[in-house]
Formats: sequence, structure tokens, C-alpha cells
Amino acid sequence: MELRLVKPRMELRDKHLDFIKEWKENGEDITPYSVRLLGQRYEKWLENNNKLENKDTAPDDWVPATTYFLMDEESNMLGAVNIRHELNEFLFNYGGHIGYGIRPSERRKGYASKMLEMALNVSRNEIGLKKVLIVCNQVNHASSKTIQKNGGVLENEVVEEGKLVQRFWIEL
Repeated sequence: MELRLVKPRMELRDKHLDFIKEWKENGEDITPYSVRLLGQRYEKWLENNNKLENKDTAPDDWVPATTYFLMDEESNMLGAVNIRHELNEFLFNYGGHIGYGIRPSERRKGYASKMLEMALNVSRNEIGLKKVLIVCNQVNHASSKTIQKNGGVLENEVVEEGKLVQRFWIEL
């Protein structure tokens, strides 16, 4: 199966809305956080998302970041990944460079590992990062395995909002 990372655009509006709907119907918070509409219409979300890609247009309290949708050859949206170009104090401690999520109906098919591998290539080749921090909740064994499969080395565990968060580094 051919998979690709695609930047959000207007033509993908309905696929994105369907992606969000499935997470809500499954009773889960959408990950990565960057694909949540947060009460905005898709058009406004897309405009704001595009501004985040550049340090000059990103809000002062945000780091530049790029969001991609994971699409298959039939243009189904399987997941999403957000790559932060740098870290602020919060991201260094709890958020990391990369956040990702696979829609509930497409899990356990290897998509998360492939998407993370693709995101690591973008981080290295397009953003110029030398190493990335990726975090996950300690109870999220699938994410922990995905990170380790892609070269993640556990540095430590920290507590955030009462949850144990694992911090992994990957050399690029």
C-alpha cells in the first residue's frame, strides 16, 4: 500500500471532518492536537495552520510547526502528524517535536510506525533537525513501541497533569 504525507488543503476538508467525527464517536481526544478544529470552521483552521509553519507568522507563544495528513492511494485519511520545528520549555518537558495519531478504525495495521518514519525523514531532510524528542503517556504501549521501533531511546519519565509521560529521543 502506498502511503504519503499531505499538507492540509481545502480539498481535504470533508476527509478531515470525517477523521474528527470518528475520534469523537470513539470517545477519544483527537491526536495530534494540531488537527483539532477547536470551534473554528475548517477554512479558518486551515488559515491558522498555514500561519504556524513559519516563525514570522506563527503566534508569539507558539513554535513553528507543520501538520501532515497520512493518506493512502485511495486518498483516505488514515492519520495525522504534527512536526514542531523547535521546542519551547513546555514542549521540551512534555510535548516533544512530533505528535501523531491514527484514526481508531485504522489502528494495528502498521500505519503509525510508517507515518512516524516518514515524519522523521521530513524532520531531517526538510526542517534540518539532528535529533527529535517524542513523548507518549506511559500507559500507551502501542505508541511507546512505535517510537522505539523508529529508534527512540527512553531518556526518562515525568509527571504531567497526574499522568506519567515517557520522553524518547531519536537521533536523525
